[in-house]
This record gives sequence, structure tokens and C-alpha cells, in this order.
Amino acid sequence: MVETLPPIVKSIEVPCGAQKAFGIFVEGMPNWWPLDQRSISIMRNGAPPSALKIDARQGGRIVEIGPDGEEHHWGTIRTYDPCHRLKLDFHMGLSPETASLVEVVFHEISPNLTKVVLTQSRWEAFGDLARDMYGGYGSSWAMIFEEGYGAACAA
Repeated sequence: MVETLPPIVKSIEVPCGAQKAFGIFVEGMPNWWPLDQRSISIMRNGAPPSALKIDARQGGRIVEIGPDGEEHHWGTIRTYDPCHRLKLDFHMGLSPETASLVEVVFHEISPNLTKVVLTQSRWEAFGDLARDMYGGYGSSWAMIFEEGYGAACAA
């Protein structure tokens, strides 16, 4: 029996409106995601990827392009609601059948302030790797989301 783990929830306020916050999260992901530290290419061969591509639409894919041109599928966009919500089946290089669910919700507080809440759940999809994946993502989201994405929104 696979252990049921609670969602990981991270919340930050960014100094911009929801439209800009959403755009930076989706289209700007190649700029704020620490590809030199958290990517399939780094994990497999120690070299950073050449690109990260996001097909910004429902059904679109997030794909890392390795330094050798090899594609690594990170996830698929399930819900694409600009300025409001983004849901991803997220598996970062693993089989799509083992995808967790990442949901990002944008709450505009004012034209210059947006609360962004990231929730990652469905850990049981990782099977026996669930506990390890939970621990890895739990510690990584602070650097990736709070620091990387937060800094990109403040720039």
C-alpha cells in the first residue's frame, strides 16, 4: 500500500499584478528556474540543459532540451487560465503515469501585489518513490519558487 502524503503548499506575495505574475511564471520559467541546479540534464550528466520550452496552453508540454538535443518531458498543462490558475501533471523526466499535480493560483491583491499559491499533491502516483520525491520537492520549492520565481517578479 502506498503512503498518502499531504500536499506541499508554498505561498508568496509578488510585487506585480496577476497578469504579469502569471506571465513570468509560465513564459518566463526558463529565466527563473535554476536549470543549472534542478534539471534532468544536470542529474544525468552534470551539464545544464540548452533550453526549457513551455507550450503555454491547455494540453501544452514543458520540455527540457538537453545539451545534446535530447528532450526531457517535465509535465503537461491540464488547466491554463491566464492570470488565475495553472494546473500541471508534473513528473520531471519520469513516466507521465507517475505525475504529481502542481497547481498555481494567482490572487491579485492590488495592481502591484499578487499572492501566488503553489500546491503540489498526488504523491501516491510516484509509488515506492513517493516519500523520497516528497522530501526532495519539499526542500526544493523554497529555492525554485520562493527565491527564483519571487526574484523574477521583483525585477
